[in-house]
Amino acid sequence: MLGDDPTPSRADPCAPGHGARLTVDLAAIVANWRTLGAHAPQAECGAVVKADAYGCGLAAVAPALWRAGCRTFFVAHLSEGIAARAALPDAALYVLNGLPPGHADAFRAHGLRPVLGDRDELLEWAAATDGASPAALHVDTGMNRLGLPVAEALALAGDPVIARAGIDLVMSHLVSAEAPDDALNARQAADFARIRAAFPGLRASLANSSGTCLAETARHDLLRPGYSLFGGNPEPGRANPMRPVVRLEATILQVRDVAAGETCGYNARWQASAPRRLATLSLGYADGYPRSASNSGHALVGGVPCPIAGLISMDLIILDVTDAPEARRGGTATLIGDELDIDTVGRAAGTIGYEILTGLGSRYVRSYVE
Repeated sequence: MLGDDPTPSRADPCAPGHGARLTVDLAAIVANWRTLGAHAPQAECGAVVKADAYGCGLAAVAPALWRAGCRTFFVAHLSEGIAARAALPDAALYVLNGLPPGHADAFRAHGLRPVLGDRDELLEWAAATDGASPAALHVDTGMNRLGLPVAEALALAGDPVIARAGIDLVMSHLVSAEAPDDALNARQAADFARIRAAFPGLRASLANSSGTCLAETARHDLLRPGYSLFGGNPEPGRANPMRPVVRLEATILQVRDVAAGETCGYNARWQASAPRRLATLSLGYADGYPRSASNSGHALVGGVPCPIAGLISMDLIILDVTDAPEARRGGTATLIGDELDIDTVGRAAGTIGYEILTGLGSRYVRSYVE
């Protein structure tokens, strides 16, 4: 089923008045969730849907995962938690960035579970809830970003504050899960095993997307995949087992021929080495396509790879379509899709697929496929 607002035909990917269409495959997200969960069938598989479900649209993505059987979700901020609660009335919702001072009542009002990462947060939540509202305990096993140090967490074993804070989950975050041979993985798994042993009555969670592919010692009771739900490769360097989720297509506004020696775009950063044919797309960095892909990324026109020529503008991208006979005014170029998966697009822009996804703009016509 295809749904969007408004609803042009699938053959005409860009609605009048809009420069580009983003298509999100909800069925692929669900399939990826099931694939990742199959790595640890004894565990529950949750879903990280922060940053508007990695740019794919929380309001559509979260209910699709709920219908598939996902019951535990993670977001980053209180505001995201409130939005997620509107989409997921009955889900367990954890807020990864913890408890901002003075906001316990807001968390409780929306049934949100803060991931508590220091003693002050723990004490504030315990005082406000006295065990009536659940929360998670975040232990830092190597990231040095958020979470209680291992020694400090171990010292809390048996402390009544754990029950008073309603702790029902203990978790940590892997530093280099995408690099399975990194010694940090084994060190973190060993430290987390000590934490789990110290809190035997609590569920434990360590594995992110790439962590689901590591040894059994990283998987525990609850998986927390995020990026790979949306098509990112959890095992860089190997064939991607995830189904692609997003497709970005833009309208060709104009096609022109240029002579050898002519330039295009701001600051004349591209010059024709021979007579070339150029096409201008209705898409730019204001739509979330990174300017850093200037002169390095490419798009597909009629299946033909066409390099980006010159600097990407706020609203426009120029392609060299000399080798693409199907390039025409009103035609379509694919910026993400087919051979251009999000990891490939990220590399071409000198960044990562995470940034490509979470930077997807708001000017697209969005379609959801189930």
